[in-house]
Amino acid sequence: MLTLTEGLIELAVKAKDAEDAIRQAGQLLVNEGLAEESYVEAMVKGYKDVGPYIVVAPNIAFPHARPEFGAKKKGVSIIRLSEPVVFGHPTNDPIQLVCALCGTDSTSHIEMLQSLADLLRDEEKLTVIMNPATSKQEILSLI
Repeated sequence: MLTLTEGLIELAVKAKDAEDAIRQAGQLLVNEGLAEESYVEAMVKGYKDVGPYIVVAPNIAFPHARPEFGAKKKGVSIIRLSEPVVFGHPTNDPIQLVCALCGTDSTSHIEMLQSLADLLRDEEKLTVIMNPATSKQEILSLI
């Protein structure tokens, strides 16, 4: 199950590149007390070291890091970019929706991945989330 608040959602975010997008999604987790700054740095390092494995579908990335790198509570942040950015994935670039996951253990991490995947697999809900006219409240009502 996903728990979202308005503070964990940002829309029309400007990001200069994939790293900036990951940092901005991660900063929402920090701002809401779910993670430490070190967790955001670990997400960026994971992306730099391993590449675009976090790109899970066309237009969508799920950055995350291991819990020991600064996860305080489980949660997810969602940012929708005003302009898509390239993450380096051969078929799913460019990315417009970045959902940063913060799990305190492997079980919570897997549960959040499953919940997000279920939400974004629903074509109608995904269309609402990706629509530039959609508000934070409308996204919250989908969860």
